Parts: sequence; structure tokens; C-alpha cells
Amino acid sequence: MIVHIINQKKQNKMSELKITGNITKVLELQKGVSKAGKEWQKLNFLVQTDQQYNNVYCFELFGEAQVENFNKWNSKIGSKVTVKFNVNCNEYNGKYYTTLAAYNVFNEFSDAKTEAEKISVKPVLEPEESEDDLPF
Repeated sequence: MIVHIINQKKQNKMSELKITGNITKVLELQKGVSKAGKEWQKLNFLVQTDQQYNNVYCFELFGEAQVENFNKWNSKIGSKVTVKFNVNCNEYNGKYYTTLAAYNVFNEFSDAKTEAEKISVKPVLEPEESEDDLPF
């Protein structure tokens, strides 16, 4: 019976949600204090893909560590990023609010640059022509 539950969990696993696009806007950092007295912060940012329709997404980063990492590595407008995210839905006073909660943001440019740096390309030098060179 335990094996069946494990297999069922594997079958119900959702595929990973991710998109690649350019950061078009980083919204203002929001801070507050929860009912439990803990400080929190969140940051929203917009990513636009190259799709014709439904191409703008507003992602939320929640927590000090995630916001600091984003500001350190990905916060430039125009940066090409890949965002892994979850879709969250909350009810408040009879209304439902959906959030795209980013949990991993990769800067595509810095990754490409790192890969390019690993590959060393040596230019091919053509031999200089001189009048004394014989074909044999």
C-alpha cells in the first residue's frame, strides 16, 4: 500500500513552470510586519516574452533572501532571464487573488557569458605571403 501511494504521488506531480523573457520593470520593494510580529518583504517584477499573445507576466519574490539574490544578480531592466515559478491562489473577503510566485530566477546573459569564457577560441592565423615561397 505504501508503494501505491508513492507511485500515485509521482503521477500527480505537476510539470515545472518556467518562462524566458526580458525584465521590463522592477516594482518598488514592499515591507511590512505580520500578525505574528515578523518582518516581511516582497518584490514584484515584470517579464515580457517574445510570444504574440499573453506575453507579460508579473512575478513576486517573497522573503529577504530571495529579494537580495534578485537585486544582486538579475535586477537590471532588459536582462534576459528564465523564471521558475508556482501559481498561488488566495481568498480574501470573498475575492480570489492569483500570484505567480518566483522561486528561481536565472540571468541568461551571465550564464551564456560564463559558458563563453569556458570555451577558448584561438584565431587561425594565415601564413604571410612572401615572394620567395616556392610551391614545391
